[in-house]
Amino acid sequence: MTTLAITGGTGFVGSHLIDLALAEGHQVRALTRRPQAECGGLVWIAGALDAPDALAELVRGADAVIHVAGVVNATDRTGFAAGNIEGTRAMLAATEREGVRRFVQVSSLTAREPGISDYGWSKAEADALVMASPLDWTIVRPPAIFGPRDTEMLDLFRFAKRHIVPLPSAGGRMSAIYVGDLTRLLLTLANGDALRHAITEPDDGTPGGWDHRDFAHAIGKAMGTRVFPLPLSRPVLDTVSAADRALRGKNAKLTHDRVRYFCHPDWVSHDRPPEEIWRPAFETKAALAETVAWYRAKGLL
Repeated sequence: MTTLAITGGTGFVGSHLIDLALAEGHQVRALTRRPQAECGGLVWIAGALDAPDALAELVRGADAVIHVAGVVNATDRTGFAAGNIEGTRAMLAATEREGVRRFVQVSSLTAREPGISDYGWSKAEADALVMASPLDWTIVRPPAIFGPRDTEMLDLFRFAKRHIVPLPSAGGRMSAIYVGDLTRLLLTLANGDALRHAITEPDDGTPGGWDHRDFAHAIGKAMGTRVFPLPLSRPVLDTVSAADRALRGKNAKLTHDRVRYFCHPDWVSHDRPPEEIWRPAFETKAALAETVAWYRAKGLL
């Protein structure tokens, strides 16, 4: 039995990670800003990434730290820096002070191209802090993550319901990963020394990744409908982004920053984990159908 300290436990990936860790018999300590329901094997630590005392309590006595928390959507570079760079810096400091050696960082494939977006820049800067630390670190850079409880990709499914999915006109390819596969990898890494001092880019195992149009069709098939990919130029996407911001304010999903990396032609995972360590277990089309079922059950589609 391992004691794991987890950040981001109330979010999409973190909540799935906690569920899996508890199911496998681990003890979990997780950070939260708000009161949470009690659960056997799980201790909630009140606090946030800018609260050193809470972080010390979180990691004290842990066998490994899995840093999931981060900012995926912000109005400017300052917001990304505060959540991703400074948050990671604080977690590293607490982990070192409490004598914990194993540190698994959940980054993003966008960190591979830090000059394209503020989000990618902030994740790359956070990764640099991890790599400079004396800890036994591993950095996981997942591509697009989907699954039940996710809201970041929900708009694509809502567009598919209307039979049209907007795409960048320049084409390009992408990788994707089901949240259940990602969390299995995170637990595997936290419970051993595999890929120590390494960066890895897991995905769903699709050779060469997905053409954006094929992924749109896969979403449509999961929903039981036919979709028509709609290629949009960068200026048009910028206009749509401005409209989304005007309509949804800080809750807008298609931000200008996202348009910048959305239009990049290569978001395919390259440095995958060796198969003897981990391989995806969920077939993407079935996992997309499970995601659709969850959205529908929650009244989101």
